[in-house]
Amino acid sequence: MKRKGSEILADELALNGTDIVYHVPGESFLCALDALAVRHPGIRAVGCRHENGAAQMAEAYGKLTGRPGVAFVTRSPGATNAVNGVHTAYQDSSPMILIVGQVKRALMEREAFMSYDFRTMFAPTAKWVAQIDDAARIPEFVQRAYQTAMTGRMGPVVLVVPEDVLEEEASVPSGKRSVPAHAGTPAAEDVETIFSLLAQAERPLLIVGGSGWTEAARDDIQVFAAASNVPVVTTFRRRDIIDHRLPCYVGEIGIGSNPALLAHIRDADFVIMCNDALSDVNTIGAGYMEGFTLFSIPVPKQKFVHVTNNFAELNRVFQVDLALLADNGAFCRALAAHAPVAHAARDGWTAKLRETFEAETRPGPCPGSIDLPQVMKWLRERLPEDAIVTNGVGAYATWSQRYFAHYRLHTQLGPISGSMGYSLPAAISAKLVHPERVVVDFVGDGCFQMSSEELITAVQYGANVIVVLFNNNMYGTIRIHEENRLEGRVNGTQLVNPDFYALAKAYGAHAERVTTTEEFAPAFERALAAGRPALIELTVDQEAIHSRYSLTDLRNRRKAKG
Repeated sequence: MKRKGSEILADELALNGTDIVYHVPGESFLCALDALAVRHPGIRAVGCRHENGAAQMAEAYGKLTGRPGVAFVTRSPGATNAVNGVHTAYQDSSPMILIVGQVKRALMEREAFMSYDFRTMFAPTAKWVAQIDDAARIPEFVQRAYQTAMTGRMGPVVLVVPEDVLEEEASVPSGKRSVPAHAGTPAAEDVETIFSLLAQAERPLLIVGGSGWTEAARDDIQVFAAASNVPVVTTFRRRDIIDHRLPCYVGEIGIGSNPALLAHIRDADFVIMCNDALSDVNTIGAGYMEGFTLFSIPVPKQKFVHVTNNFAELNRVFQVDLALLADNGAFCRALAAHAPVAHAARDGWTAKLRETFEAETRPGPCPGSIDLPQVMKWLRERLPEDAIVTNGVGAYATWSQRYFAHYRLHTQLGPISGSMGYSLPAAISAKLVHPERVVVDFVGDGCFQMSSEELITAVQYGANVIVVLFNNNMYGTIRIHEENRLEGRVNGTQLVNPDFYALAKAYGAHAERVTTTEEFAPAFERALAAGRPALIELTVDQEAIHSRYSLTDLRNRRKAKG
């Protein structure tokens, strides 16, 4: 039976389990949206207000579910607007498929209206970019897209489809649902090597991160860590991999890490890096972004095992004792199944690191009339364990990063890529995937204004997220750099903001403004009960620029250095 290319594409997406498509409508793929609506009405088409929002929602879907989030955008400038979301998916190892509508084939290479070579444009930011020039090959390309997005280190795929390919007919059988290929089970001798090294270690450390974690893998790694008394650290913005209540959990590495924890890590004598890259962010040893300084290059002084399902990451910068290509689930299962290895000196080591973590997360003083550590503590006690928390990028994120604990897997969505404007689209996506769960978006005033238009998307689709907006009228992270590098001279970081309360009301959301700590709890309860998206604006003192220091602290440090 002949089908239009748009129908073939819709059928292949449905076959692969797609249940939400994020998009900003464009003429180049209208027939694909129509085919989805007619042939697969169970697939929700979520119309966004900006292509960056659509792409970031798809990325968050992939991060949360382990299956590719799907977004449709039209040709340039729709595609160029979506680049940021593709970059986020690439750096965060999130499975995603971006489908770009292209001009008709007859117009190619003629500099047609809104035409561009998207294969060249997206090549550095995606695992695979391809253009489908034959409707009969759509099943083949979609199958490969899913395989590529989910296999090895997960990431984004971009498929470019000319408008007339979607309109032409072809006779082609359907494919079958893609099942990703996996790296193998670790060899028994490699597992024995790991436990032999562990038996000799007095100060071991397990670092876990990356994407694609399952509940089973998480349970296995926690069983191993508890049984062999190994302290566990999560990589940047992967804090939900380990239950923070466990005695083995000792903190997070990456941007804004606890300096006391980093000092302990340098004293470790054996490190296992599980399911993540030894990137610059994961090896920040001091300062704000001093990557590749936590461990010695090229050979770490510690005995070192690096396990990942991405061959390209092994021995890329650091030459380790055992570089192991293995599936994360199989590796965690092998660790949990092995007999525990004890060491008398390890009790004090794990306890010392745990004490460091508890001191780090104990609420301390906060400048201004809103005590942000207490707000985070109250929220943790008030929210259910499975509440999903999102954050964007900025110094404001250090308050939740430091003081909000995670107990369950897949409860944190934050961009490793450093993308501002991420948290609101991510929160909307999370609420659409899990409408039964509470979703809270922590966002700064600058970060919010890079995607604030998506608040009406939340209203339109009933994604009842709660936005907690930190308003200190500045780009906080860059202000920190100004204090440190420009002797405090301010060049463009001060913000004149809109009335966020009125803006949220205009969008049809519930709105609250909080000026003191005592006002927060009742405001949050009203937001939770509102039955629609809600925004709570926190009027934050500029002195509370970071969870570790105030603006005055920064200036005093600079003066002390002379």
